[in-house]
Order: sequence, then structure tokens, then C-alpha cells
Amino acid sequence: MEGALIALRFAQYLGVATLFGASLFFLYALPATGPAAATALGWPRRLILGGAALTLLAAVGGGVVQTAVMAGSFTEGLKAESLRYVALETGIGRGAALRALIGVSAFTALIASRPGRRGWMVLSTLGLIAGASLGWMGHGAATDGPGRSLHLISDVLHSLAACVWIGALAAFLALLRPRTNQPPELLGATCRALEGFAGLGSALVAVLIVTGLVNSWFLVGLDRIEGLWTTPYGRLLLIKLAAFGAMLALAAANRFRLTPHLRQALAGSGAPAAALAALRRSL
Repeated sequence: MEGALIALRFAQYLGVATLFGASLFFLYALPATGPAAATALGWPRRLILGGAALTLLAAVGGGVVQTAVMAGSFTEGLKAESLRYVALETGIGRGAALRALIGVSAFTALIASRPGRRGWMVLSTLGLIAGASLGWMGHGAATDGPGRSLHLISDVLHSLAACVWIGALAAFLALLRPRTNQPPELLGATCRALEGFAGLGSALVAVLIVTGLVNSWFLVGLDRIEGLWTTPYGRLLLIKLAAFGAMLALAAANRFRLTPHLRQALAGSGAPAAALAALRRSL
């Protein structure tokens, strides 16, 4: 059950990141009107539908498995009183219930109508709430003492910044997917979105670093620094930091080399197909 719980938590992070980060991306990165607007394209709605469905299913599944872990067996975890207790009386259960409600609300809204700009605002707001609730799955919610509020707020900001970044990556992958008969305006909008994300990406990195340091201060601290290489948590943290460093290197390549190459190609001094392929590989 522990392995299933980890997988379902990962699925919740991915679903919420898509719901929040990609919905927000359609507001700040794509044109409000025209053939390159999110409302004029078919895939943005499908992408957010997938994120909402994944959020719903993973939150429900995660809530059930979390209850089973706390109750000591899967049979006990399926009992109504156990599920009711975890969903209503524990922070992690209330967070899962909230994400499930947001997932079903977003999914229903997307099925009922094709979202316009106001619809993306509503969906991104729902995603923001779901993203903030992820903090109750982290270490900040378990911290006691005078630093509890700081640690929890830091975890919430860390989750939201990660959701904006990962959701944007999902949207960029969809934008850069090879397709036939795409409107010529879409390539220009993609290039402008890549250029515009550079500044936001820098702010997200700053938030992730600061909040990551706060989390590490509470969980490791200078007096337990040797735990970074002597404990499973410390070794996992080092692996995570290495992966984060690799992401920063790829982001820098996108910003300073690959996106300028695409701009030059669109200006007529190169082949857009090669520049787009390089960006897809990097993403």
C-alpha cells in the first residue's frame, strides 16, 4: 500500500499541475483572440480535461489508500466510518476531498461547455486552490511548534511554483507537437510564449529555491547536515537537487539558445522545423 500511496500522490501532483499551470498558461502566454488563442484550439480543453480527471481519480484513490494505511488494512480502509474520519478529521484527508471536489467540478464544467477566457480564469482559480491544498500532503503540515505556519506556507508556495512550471511544460509540449494544417499564427504565438515565459520561469526558480531552503532548514538543518548522505531522505534530496539542476540547465538552453534560434528561423534565416525539433527534445 505504501508504493500505491506514493504513486497516487505523484499522480495528484501531476493532475493538479496540469489543471492549474496549463490553465494559467492559456491566460498569460497565448493570445486572447484569433486562431492561436486557447479557445480556438482543440487540444487545450482536452489537456485540462485529462488534468481534471487525473486529479479526481488520484485524489479519491489516494484518500482510500491513505485511509487503509492509517487503519492498518485495506478492508478496514474501505469502511465508511474510516473513510469519513480521514476525510473530515485529518488535514491530509480534507485536502484529498477538496482536490476530488475540484477535479469533478473542473471536469463537469469542461464537458458542459467549451471554455472561453473567463472559463480559463475559473479553471485556473480551481487549480490554484487544489495546488495550495498539496501543502497538506507535505512536511509543513506535520511540523509542530512556532515554525509551523512558516513551514506550511513555504510548502504551499513551493507546490504552486512547481505547478506553474510543470503545467507550462505540458502546454509547451502540446504547442510544439508536430501537426499538419496548423495556422501560421500559432508558430509566432509559440515563440512569443517561449520568450515571455523566460521572466516568469526565473521568478518560479527563485521561489522554488527559497522555499526549498526553508523546507531543508526544518528537515535537515545545519546540525544534521551529515544526514544528506547518511539517511535515505538526505540521499533522495540530493538526487532531487541534481534533477533540479538538470532542469535549470535545460531551461537556460531553451532561453538563451533554442528560443533565439526559433525566432531567427521564423524571421527567415533558418528552418523552423529543425528549431522546433530541438525545443521538443529539450522539453
